[in-house]
Amino acid sequence: MLRCIVRLQSQVGNAFSLSKVCPRNQHYECVARYSAATAERKRFYQDVSISQSEGGLYEINLDQRKLKTPGGKLFTVPNEALAIAVATEWDAQRDTLKFYTMHLTTLCNTALDNPTQRSKEQMITAALKFLETDTICYRVDEPHGLVELQKNEWDPVLQWIEKRYNVTIGSSASILGPEIPEATKDTLRQHLKSYNFWSLTGLEYVITQLKSIVLSLGMIDRHLSVEQAVLLSRLEEEYQIRRWGNVEWAHDYDMYELRARTAAGALFVHLTSESSTVKHKLLQD
Repeated sequence: MLRCIVRLQSQVGNAFSLSKVCPRNQHYECVARYSAATAERKRFYQDVSISQSEGGLYEINLDQRKLKTPGGKLFTVPNEALAIAVATEWDAQRDTLKFYTMHLTTLCNTALDNPTQRSKEQMITAALKFLETDTICYRVDEPHGLVELQKNEWDPVLQWIEKRYNVTIGSSASILGPEIPEATKDTLRQHLKSYNFWSLTGLEYVITQLKSIVLSLGMIDRHLSVEQAVLLSRLEEEYQIRRWGNVEWAHDYDMYELRARTAAGALFVHLTSESSTVKHKLLQD
């Protein structure tokens, strides 16, 4: 398990902290401000360790001090694997703590503090909203090269998810996008209800990174790798870069950052999942 966590964290980077509470109807803006309030800070500890409380939860210790959330709660996670992953983030920091790179810590803080006070049902509704504007459901009608690229790369993923969940999604070049049947939304809603609150927090984070519930489920279900999902989410941008060129360092940095955030979200979902099947797959890799 530890080898698996370290390998995935090589893509993840590390995790960032949260700090403000905002109105419920401004969730995504709130999370951005909540996570970026303290960008950097001088490292104030030497050793990082984990311990298990009497209730069975795991805590993170910075020297002799227990880590707390921005909301003042004791920082606790449901299992040892996630505790090790978070502790690794804190231990990997150098002289300066770069909170904006500590994605797993951020996701834990979000789940613990729930800064926008949303219910699980509200989170599911927000996730399903992305289906109406899903990246791979919106197609161009020109140029021909991009049309063919989208068809060749995105259609197999759409076919997979439609077969996997027995739903109809489709694609469209119309500005209105495809009309998603209510039966499809109901099926996916039932599927998302099978996630616990922590796993749903991670899944929603992945969806916001990829702008696609289809690609996110494809990755969480292990049909796509992190690299594949990120590349497919940037297909049009990559096409334009190949055609017109790019700013060398900027493209690589953006790609690395998106991979890190997406990998962190995927790892978080797997480590907080109550599904023994998911955990078994993670251990196998």
